[in-house]
Amino acid sequence: MADPLVSTAWLADHLGAPDVRLIDASWYFPQEDKDPLEQFRLAHIPGAVFFDIDEISDDTSGLPHMLPSPVKFASRVRKLGLGDGSRMVIYDQVGLRSAARVWWTFRAMGHEDVVVLDGGLPKWIAEGRPITDGPPQPRERHFTVRYSNDLVRDIGQVKRALASGKEQLVDARPAGRFTGETPEPREGLRGGHMPGAFNVPASEILAPDGTVKSAEQLKAIFEKSGVDLNRPMITTCGSGITAAMLSLALARIGKDRVPVYDGSWTEWGGRQDTDVVTGAA
Repeated sequence: MADPLVSTAWLADHLGAPDVRLIDASWYFPQEDKDPLEQFRLAHIPGAVFFDIDEISDDTSGLPHMLPSPVKFASRVRKLGLGDGSRMVIYDQVGLRSAARVWWTFRAMGHEDVVVLDGGLPKWIAEGRPITDGPPQPRERHFTVRYSNDLVRDIGQVKRALASGKEQLVDARPAGRFTGETPEPREGLRGGHMPGAFNVPASEILAPDGTVKSAEQLKAIFEKSGVDLNRPMITTCGSGITAAMLSLALARIGKDRVPVYDGSWTEWGGRQDTDVVTGAA
């Protein structure tokens, strides 16, 4: 697989290209108390449309921003002007967080020509590149869904993976939450992690400037955490957002189809029929 990230320089050269579609996929943690759509309206890269992770989701689930049905996904992205034959370039207002989730979502829906802007909006703005506050005016386009269930894991599959040892669980939450020393931000969740899981905090994959570290650096990070890169993996986190950051990082080192446990800790830690352990991996 080619690198799943593109540089700000690449995007500047291709801004306005007929086959490139820009997506602002920003999302904030509830405790941050920020409205990503409001921020989008204030400043976004010219030509971008706003992808609402919380709205384009499975509204029949009691869990946050779960993967939408293929029918709902196709309907929403068509209205955003995102169609077949386009290269989707995704960014967010933080640098890298929710952009990875939407990158994964498009791939789960069968669209492979999708990349993430390395460094996101902060790097773009820091370099003095153009932004706008004008409302997008997308033309509806046809989008074909080819659902790829190999990129998605549910709770039953995760339980079987842990029991068999055939797939490693790699948890993107901060170390304190993984060990159980730091309380979960969502009420009602137990602290700790799945038995046998490894911890690679999502923040570790980022360089000081907010870009993703090199393939060599990423490989060393995963291996230092005990992950065997030659064996199958599943990524997980608090609610399925930062898990996708790990899947993106793994794609950069050639492991391009690492699935995400969609329900993640919000589901696992909120139930009583799941095993939870505390302490280090």
